[in-house]
Amino acid sequence: MRARRSVRVPLALAAALLLAGCRLTSSGEPAGSARSTTDPPVSGYGERFLAVDECSSFGTAGFTEVPCTSERAAARVVARYDGSIADGPLCPGTTDFVLHISAQRTGGGTGAGTIPRGYACMRNLEPPHPGDPGGGGGPRTIVGDCVYGSGRGQVRETACDGSGKRKPQYKVVRAVTSRAGCPVSTALYVQLGGERPVGCARPV
Repeated sequence: MRARRSVRVPLALAAALLLAGCRLTSSGEPAGSARSTTDPPVSGYGERFLAVDECSSFGTAGFTEVPCTSERAAARVVARYDGSIADGPLCPGTTDFVLHISAQRTGGGTGAGTIPRGYACMRNLEPPHPGDPGGGGGPRTIVGDCVYGSGRGQVRETACDGSGKRKPQYKVVRAVTSRAGCPVSTALYVQLGGERPVGCARPV
């Protein structure tokens, strides 16, 4: 039976869906991508902290790894990678938020271990799912998402149903390998990343 240990992080971690937004130049050249970030959890339990299919609770005291059957379970790990998110694989498209995990030694004596630096791609166990197409959030912009111009050649994601603070102006309708693959109705090109990194967006 494994002992459970809490992860204490700043209060701001409870709102783990910060959206950095995707940037576009006025000519349509993609220059960035949407990304969710959080402050790093620092400890866990088991062979690997927050491994794939493990769950976490979250609240004002921070994140705690808990059994997925627990009443406190709130989100599940859908992908887990070592290293920096800037250099590592992309999270699945419908990831709701990302937890950045700092490297740390755990325990002491013969039971000492190491949690390597990495990141966990999280999916809420229950709605809302901001990472879903049109949901208005998540660490990636995907087909079905809506954006609005935020100035200086930047766009940010917002809910397609208009429930967000800002109304949608464009919707990503297709992902292609290059701008030449977008339909003629495309009004904006958005960087998506992955094998088809260009998003073709039309006005809504």
